[in-house]
Amino acid sequence: MRFLGIDPGLRLTGYGCVDLDPSHPEPRLVEGGVFRLTPGHSLPSRLADLDRDLAAVIEELRPDQLVVEQVFSHVHRARTAILMGHARGVILLAAGRNGLPVIEFAATEVKKAVTGRGHARKSQVQKSVAMQLGLDGIPDPPDVADAIALALCAARREAPATSVVS
Repeated sequence: MRFLGIDPGLRLTGYGCVDLDPSHPEPRLVEGGVFRLTPGHSLPSRLADLDRDLAAVIEELRPDQLVVEQVFSHVHRARTAILMGHARGVILLAAGRNGLPVIEFAATEVKKAVTGRGHARKSQVQKSVAMQLGLDGIPDPPDVADAIALALCAARREAPATSVVS
Protein backbone atom coordinates (compact mmCIF):
# COMPACT_ATOMS: atom_id res chain seq x y z
CA MET A 1 0.00 0.00 0.00
CA ARG A 2 1.10 3.53 -0.69
CA PHE A 3 0.25 6.40 1.65
CA LEU A 4 0.45 10.08 0.71
CA GLY A 5 0.56 12.42 3.70
CA ILE A 6 -0.26 16.07 3.16
CA ASP A 7 0.49 18.91 5.60
CA PRO A 8 -1.75 21.74 4.39
CA GLY A 9 -0.62 25.33 4.24
CA LEU A 10 -1.20 28.44 2.16
CA ARG A 11 2.51 29.26 1.77
CA LEU A 12 4.02 25.78 2.07
CA THR A 13 2.17 22.50 1.76
CA GLY A 14 4.30 19.49 2.59
CA TYR A 15 3.81 16.06 1.10
CA GLY A 16 5.35 12.72 1.97
CA CYS A 17 4.77 9.34 0.39
CA VAL A 18 5.63 5.99 1.96
CA ASP A 19 5.17 2.41 0.81
CA LEU A 20 4.13 -0.43 3.05
CA ASP A 21 5.32 -3.73 1.64
CA PRO A 22 4.41 -6.96 3.45
CA SER A 23 7.95 -8.24 2.86
CA HIS A 24 9.48 -5.29 4.79
CA PRO A 25 8.83 -4.69 8.50
CA GLU A 26 8.84 -0.89 8.21
CA PRO A 27 7.38 1.59 5.71
CA ARG A 28 9.83 2.99 3.16
CA LEU A 29 10.01 6.58 1.94
CA VAL A 30 9.13 7.03 -1.71
CA GLU A 31 9.28 10.82 -1.93
CA GLY A 32 8.88 13.94 0.12
CA GLY A 33 8.61 17.54 -0.90
CA VAL A 34 6.82 20.81 -0.61
CA PHE A 35 4.50 22.90 -2.75
CA ARG A 36 5.54 26.55 -2.52
CA LEU A 37 2.57 28.85 -2.94
CA THR A 38 3.17 32.54 -3.57
CA PRO A 39 2.12 34.56 -0.49
CA GLY A 40 1.45 37.72 -2.52
CA HIS A 41 -1.07 36.00 -4.77
CA SER A 42 -4.77 35.96 -4.01
CA LEU A 43 -6.24 33.11 -1.97
CA PRO A 44 -8.11 31.68 -5.00
CA SER A 45 -4.88 31.76 -7.03
CA ARG A 46 -2.91 29.93 -4.32
CA LEU A 47 -5.67 27.32 -3.97
CA ALA A 48 -5.65 26.77 -7.75
CA ASP A 49 -1.85 26.33 -7.64
CA LEU A 50 -2.20 23.84 -4.78
CA ASP A 51 -4.85 21.92 -6.71
CA ARG A 52 -2.63 21.74 -9.82
CA ASP A 53 0.50 20.70 -7.88
CA LEU A 54 -1.33 18.11 -5.81
CA ALA A 55 -3.02 16.62 -8.89
CA ALA A 56 0.41 16.19 -10.51
CA VAL A 57 1.84 14.43 -7.43
CA ILE A 58 -1.18 12.13 -7.12
CA GLU A 59 -0.89 11.24 -10.80
CA GLU A 60 2.85 10.58 -10.49
CA LEU A 61 2.89 8.68 -7.17
CA ARG A 62 -0.45 6.85 -7.45
CA PRO A 63 -1.17 6.54 -3.70
CA ASP A 64 -3.74 4.11 -2.33
CA GLN A 65 -4.71 6.41 0.55
CA LEU A 66 -4.36 10.06 1.38
CA VAL A 67 -3.55 11.15 4.94
CA VAL A 68 -4.22 14.61 6.37
CA GLU A 69 -4.37 16.24 9.80
CA GLN A 70 -7.71 16.84 11.41
CA VAL A 71 -8.75 20.47 11.75
CA PHE A 72 -7.60 21.93 15.04
CA SER A 73 -8.60 25.39 16.16
CA HIS A 74 -7.17 27.27 19.10
CA VAL A 75 -9.32 30.13 20.36
CA HIS A 76 -6.51 32.60 19.66
CA ARG A 77 -5.89 31.26 16.16
CA ALA A 78 -9.38 30.74 14.77
CA ARG A 79 -8.60 32.76 11.64
CA THR A 80 -5.60 30.53 10.91
CA ALA A 81 -7.76 27.42 11.22
CA ILE A 82 -10.31 28.88 8.82
CA LEU A 83 -7.62 29.77 6.28
CA MET A 84 -6.00 26.32 6.60
CA GLY A 85 -9.46 24.85 6.07
CA HIS A 86 -9.39 26.25 2.53
CA ALA A 87 -6.18 24.35 1.73
CA ARG A 88 -7.53 21.25 3.43
CA GLY A 89 -10.69 21.51 1.31
CA VAL A 90 -8.60 21.46 -1.87
CA ILE A 91 -6.77 18.39 -0.55
CA LEU A 92 -10.00 16.57 0.28
CA LEU A 93 -11.43 17.50 -3.12
CA ALA A 94 -8.34 16.03 -4.81
CA ALA A 95 -8.80 12.83 -2.83
CA GLY A 96 -12.46 12.62 -3.82
CA ARG A 97 -11.71 13.41 -7.45
CA ASN A 98 -9.21 10.52 -7.52
CA GLY A 99 -11.29 8.05 -5.50
CA LEU A 100 -8.73 8.00 -2.67
CA PRO A 101 -9.82 7.03 0.83
CA VAL A 102 -8.83 9.69 3.38
CA ILE A 103 -7.35 8.97 6.79
CA GLU A 104 -7.36 11.80 9.32
CA PHE A 105 -5.23 12.10 12.45
CA ALA A 106 -4.96 14.70 15.17
CA ALA A 107 -1.56 16.42 15.15
CA THR A 108 -0.86 15.18 18.69
CA GLU A 109 -1.56 11.60 17.62
CA VAL A 110 0.94 11.80 14.76
CA LYS A 111 3.60 13.44 16.93
CA LYS A 112 3.17 10.78 19.59
CA ALA A 113 3.40 8.02 16.98
CA VAL A 114 6.73 9.24 15.57
CA THR A 115 8.39 10.85 18.62
CA GLY A 116 6.69 9.36 21.66
CA ARG A 117 5.42 12.83 22.70
CA GLY A 118 2.10 14.26 21.60
CA HIS A 119 3.38 17.81 21.99
CA ALA A 120 6.77 17.35 20.33
CA ARG A 121 8.39 20.33 18.64
CA LYS A 122 8.77 20.45 14.88
CA SER A 123 12.52 19.86 15.19
CA GLN A 124 11.83 16.66 17.15
CA VAL A 125 9.47 15.42 14.43
CA GLN A 126 12.11 16.21 11.78
CA LYS A 127 14.82 14.29 13.67
CA SER A 128 12.55 11.32 14.41
CA VAL A 129 11.41 10.99 10.80
CA ALA A 130 15.02 11.17 9.56
CA MET A 131 16.19 8.58 12.07
CA GLN A 132 13.33 6.16 11.50
CA LEU A 133 13.73 6.27 7.74
CA GLY A 134 17.54 6.26 7.76
CA LEU A 135 17.79 9.57 5.92
CA ASP A 136 21.11 11.36 5.51
CA GLY A 137 19.59 14.66 6.69
CA ILE A 138 16.44 15.96 8.27
CA PRO A 139 13.47 16.70 5.99
CA ASP A 140 13.36 20.45 5.51
CA PRO A 141 11.27 22.53 5.68
CA PRO A 142 9.40 21.05 8.67
CA ASP A 143 6.22 20.78 6.57
CA VAL A 144 7.83 17.90 4.66
CA ALA A 145 8.64 16.04 7.90
CA ASP A 146 5.08 16.60 9.13
CA ALA A 147 3.65 15.16 5.92
CA ILE A 148 5.99 12.15 6.03
CA ALA A 149 5.03 11.63 9.69
CA LEU A 150 1.35 11.54 8.68
CA ALA A 151 2.06 8.89 6.05
CA LEU A 152 4.21 6.87 8.48
CA CYS A 153 1.49 6.97 11.12
CA ALA A 154 -1.11 5.67 8.66
CA ALA A 155 1.19 2.98 7.27
CA ARG A 156 2.06 1.71 10.73
CA ARG A 157 -1.61 1.57 11.67
CA GLU A 158 -2.23 -0.50 8.55
CA ALA A 159 0.83 -2.76 8.98
CA PRO A 160 -0.74 -5.54 11.11
CA ALA A 161 -3.58 -5.94 8.64
CA THR A 162 -1.25 -6.29 5.66
CA SER A 163 1.57 -8.33 7.15
CA VAL A 164 2.21 -11.74 5.65
CA VAL A 165 1.63 -14.74 7.90
CA SER A 166 3.87 -17.69 7.10
